[in-house]
Amino acid sequence: MDSYEHPIAAGVAGARPLLIFVVEDDADIARLIAHNLRATGFEVQSFLSGASVISEALSEMPVLFLLDVMLPGTDGFELCRHIRQTPALSATPIIFLTAKTGEADRVKGLELGGDDYITKPFSPRELVARIRCVLRGLNQESATAEVLRFGDLEIDVGSMTVQVQGRNVLTTVREFRLLEYLANHRGRVLTRDQLLDAVWKETPFVTPRSIDVYIRRLREKIEHDPRHPQYLKTLRGIGYRFEVPK
Repeated sequence: MDSYEHPIAAGVAGARPLLIFVVEDDADIARLIAHNLRATGFEVQSFLSGASVISEALSEMPVLFLLDVMLPGTDGFELCRHIRQTPALSATPIIFLTAKTGEADRVKGLELGGDDYITKPFSPRELVARIRCVLRGLNQESATAEVLRFGDLEIDVGSMTVQVQGRNVLTTVREFRLLEYLANHRGRVLTRDQLLDAVWKETPFVTPRSIDVYIRRLREKIEHDPRHPQYLKTLRGIGYRFEVPK
């Protein structure tokens, strides 16, 4: 197997303060966010639009993106899509910061690969807590840092990497934690609420419906035919089960 360093794990392991990219077109809000993040030990780079975010991120490698949704030009959802389509950045956590509160917008953010969704107005203390919550997922130690192998699927818990037929499959932190949890409880039916408690805990914007979005995204990445999955099985009206193919 080729050696591969998870881009997020690499960033967290660095000696410098953790760098967060804040993309917010309201200069006053951007300054408030930057002040509070720096006061708690983060390094911050702010942008008033998404125009140069990808190129700067490829140079600086932030550990997290904080994206306003309603940006001039390329909006936050489209910028998220570009980030997820950029291999070196595709696993970097993304938190949306927006005045849009509807469920449809939250689900859209999830479908594009967002890790959290914070609505305005917000408390700076809550913002910092939610950022730390997402970043904690990067440093969680598994009880057994093992490599799980099922058919052509390989889940390396220690390096947070996934391979299908020997090819690396990039996942977000939440996607990886969900897949790892299901695989470690293979054969067991898990309800959506159980999965929420295990993988998201205190992240309030994630709902049972959101679990379906994450499962769909994982199927698209690891299943040969996402419409007829061999690993991630649906128990209609109950939840999901990780099944080892025979």
